[in-house]
Amino acid sequence: MKQLPLVRGLAATLVIVAVAAVAAGLNAAPAAPAKGNAALGKPLFAKNCVVCHKVDGSGGMKLTGNPTPNWKDPKVWADPIRTDAYLRDCITNGKVKSGMVAWGKSGQLKPADIENVIAYIKTFKK
Repeated sequence: MKQLPLVRGLAATLVIVAVAAVAAGLNAAPAAPAKGNAALGKPLFAKNCVVCHKVDGSGGMKLTGNPTPNWKDPKVWADPIRTDAYLRDCITNGKVKSGMVAWGKSGQLKPADIENVIAYIKTFKK
């Protein structure tokens, strides 16, 4: 009979934890909407990116390491690494091993331009 209070205490603790988890989920910030404007990103992509990523976003250019991604391929977008933060980092800081230019660090693209390019790249998703 001494186990009954222990079971009740454990059950009460589980209920409290579950309620707290639900409450935390309700207070969590929703996913941030895209910051950029694809229409403004299109001419930037055409000026800076098409040499390696092609006009249609199909990529495939191999400069040093891996070929540039095919933005039209659903498998590319299925990769969980392809977040806005990842794209922002690639465009801002470049990727030496792949030959990606550091457009942001070099001052060739401003942060708002980078957001617009990201928005445009996402238009290639199917």
